Amino acid sequence: MDDIWAAVLWPLLPTLAVSVSFFFILRGVIRMDRTERKAYARIEAQERAKRGLPASDGTTR
Repeated sequence: MDDIWAAVLWPLLPTLAVSVSFFFILRGVIRMDRTERKAYARIEAQERAKRGLPASDGTTR
């Protein structure tokens, strides 16, 4: 019976490893993008305040 489980698990192991790796890489990219957008918005708000411009409503044209 152990041979059957080994025959089932070994082919699935590479797929699971690649899937988990892909998940963490994609999650990191999305988190970095979100953090970068927040930082950019904060810097833009500071620059607008320095120049006396109204605050941006967050929409792009």
